[in-house]
Amino acid sequence: MNRTALAVFLSCASFSFGQTDKKISYFPLGDVRLSESVFSAAMDTDKKYIMSMNPDRLLSPYLKEAGLPPKADNYPNWENTGLDGHIGGHYLSALSLMYASTGDTKVKNRLDYMLDELERCQDTSGKGYMSGVPGGKKIWKEIAEGNIRASGFGLNDRWVPLYNIHKLYSGLRDAYWYAGSEKAKKMLVKLTGWMADEVSGLSDEQIQEMLRSEHGGLNEVFADVYDITENPEYLKLARRFSHLAVLNPLLESEDKLTGMHANTQIPKVIGYKRIADLENNKAWSRAADFFWANVTQKRSAIIGGNSVSEHFNPTDDFSGMIKSIEGPETCNTYNMLKLSRELYATNPKSSYVDYYERALYNHILSTQNTGKGGFVYFTPMRPGHYRVYSRPESGFWCCVGSGMENHAKYGEMIYAHSDKDLYVNLFIPSTLKWPEKQIMLRQENNFPANPETKLVFDLAGKSVVNLKLRSPEWAEPSEVKILINGKQHHIQPDADGYFNLSKKWKKGDVVEMKLPMHLSAEQLPDHSDYFAFKYGPVVLAARYGTQNQTGLFADESRGGHIAHGPQIPLNEIPVILGSQASVISHLKKVNAKDLTFKLNGLYPQDKFNNGLELIPFYKIQEERYIIYFPQADQGKIEIIQKQKAEDEAAIRKLDRITADKIQLGEQQPESDHFFESKDSNTGYMEDRHFREAKGWFSYQMRNRDKNAKYLYLLYFDANNNRTLHAEINGIKVISKDFDGKPGSSPQSLLIPIPESESHKEILTVKFNSGEKSLTPKIIEVRLLSETPE
Repeated sequence: MNRTALAVFLSCASFSFGQTDKKISYFPLGDVRLSESVFSAAMDTDKKYIMSMNPDRLLSPYLKEAGLPPKADNYPNWENTGLDGHIGGHYLSALSLMYASTGDTKVKNRLDYMLDELERCQDTSGKGYMSGVPGGKKIWKEIAEGNIRASGFGLNDRWVPLYNIHKLYSGLRDAYWYAGSEKAKKMLVKLTGWMADEVSGLSDEQIQEMLRSEHGGLNEVFADVYDITENPEYLKLARRFSHLAVLNPLLESEDKLTGMHANTQIPKVIGYKRIADLENNKAWSRAADFFWANVTQKRSAIIGGNSVSEHFNPTDDFSGMIKSIEGPETCNTYNMLKLSRELYATNPKSSYVDYYERALYNHILSTQNTGKGGFVYFTPMRPGHYRVYSRPESGFWCCVGSGMENHAKYGEMIYAHSDKDLYVNLFIPSTLKWPEKQIMLRQENNFPANPETKLVFDLAGKSVVNLKLRSPEWAEPSEVKILINGKQHHIQPDADGYFNLSKKWKKGDVVEMKLPMHLSAEQLPDHSDYFAFKYGPVVLAARYGTQNQTGLFADESRGGHIAHGPQIPLNEIPVILGSQASVISHLKKVNAKDLTFKLNGLYPQDKFNNGLELIPFYKIQEERYIIYFPQADQGKIEIIQKQKAEDEAAIRKLDRITADKIQLGEQQPESDHFFESKDSNTGYMEDRHFREAKGWFSYQMRNRDKNAKYLYLLYFDANNNRTLHAEINGIKVISKDFDGKPGSSPQSLLIPIPESESHKEILTVKFNSGEKSLTPKIIEVRLLSETPE
């Protein structure tokens, strides 16, 4: 797209500013209070966790950047290795949501303290600026001058500073929206004005170049500032911060997502939708809906989560999800729920809530340690693996930040309303106040253990209100029973998936909804031979032992969020023996009261003669588990198991002798190894990420046991006239030319490590291409303690 076309595309002249296409509204969190349930327990645990944190440590990066003396040291982990301050922004949001949800004044006092200190930072810095980005003033100055050096996870030699500052923007917005802080609003508008000034001299092309770097949902929050201030300059800013490389294919209903870093894209799409609503822009709204449908229907596991090692895997190959210990990322689902909520507001169909419910029960609820309050980054779908939990003094990943928010806002989607309609979307025990209609509604149940819910009108106004009860995807509408004051009413759901009860309600009226649940089996989206089970909306899983859960509670290392403990070989995982059509017949209910089931007919029969017990996945804590079970008939089982055993043996041998490894071209592994580069880029080929360079790139690798003897490279030798020069701690270890073998599978290269360096804990590995060449496409780098056979 040329500059003129881009400018025309970004022009807002053809849209009506200030209009919104929303058909329903959400109740303020303060009008919805949770009653006793697993959700209220999770909220209480979350409150204890966030209130145990030291605000001065979270504020330290902001004070330093403002030139003020910090009152305490930064927290460790991501908070002092380049992403300093990002949790502080999430913390503002979490406190705001928790205060709105509970009314706890101690939470509000903590929020006010954070805002007071941040105001000092903003006033000291001047021009409305503040952030925790280390050396931020220098890079913002460079960017304002047009000196933009962007990569997927870097910008001007910093770790995603736009993503970082987005958390602060969101936190200030939430402090105003949910906690009513006028101070936060003032700070938010000033910070947005600063950004508008910073990029005012940049062309649209320069901003699009900058947006190659992960930037969170800046377009969304700038649209929110427009909604708050009605200043059209901020909506123009939101459009300028909308990444066209992702938007344009979506506008054409094209799926170009495979290989993309998943959570980089989802917040952008939330922003497209937010802008679309404010402009009544149907095309952008359809693009967001296409993305949502694609991700939820083709790219998500049964728990509602998506991605392998943070990236979208091919829609026709989920083998990576089964093999990887880095399964769906919590932040992805956090943002997919936000997108679902935005889409539902303009098109209130129950299908959005069906996904929301699935992801809420089976991913979000499961990612909190119910006893200690820690949060989960990856939820592996690999059978027999486990999750790692954060600790409040050492774990500060992105999913800790979003995790603090997740469990503070369970009331946001239970109910919704239009002028005459009251929607009941989720079956979560709670009370609702609707002052405008003089309605107080109480929802009572023991869902999902008992598949029914009761709605009691403790107060009812004089007007007619249409009560809309969601008809969930997992319940057959003809089997749903609806009773009003004990009398059954035979109703069919409408086209949007709701049962409608319209009347003038009276105090004491009782509506009961009985929702028979059934067992179902769900195949992986690529239709490979792996099945998982649900009872109604609840995903079931088998406990699989507590052995060898290395790093179950994460330390402060950059890779501490990954479950690096031993992987149970896939060929040792129990197999459902029989045809695909017979899979569901292997599962029987044992005890409906606590949702316990027994899975029988497993191979090998001598080992699993008594079957396996399955329970709701969200109840499994600090244990290995199986969600997806392989399936095979008798004729295939031995062939499949033999191939799995061979594949697993090769992988285990390499992993056993590996001291450290990096998946090149993937954001987190590279940033965890302190990546630096000049004139390098990433790509995606044959379902593998890679990095190549015309200049150089380097990493710091950890030789934990100080016994590494070899540097192992996996690469594509797909192009001729390639050259590789490699150094370890400044010592040249190889110079090699490559002729290129197009179409060949990945090749490996083993490079001896100099004796003088092999016993050092940190090895800086640097690759460069020479003056007139490029490096090969390098996929993976490992430190090995011995030669692989």
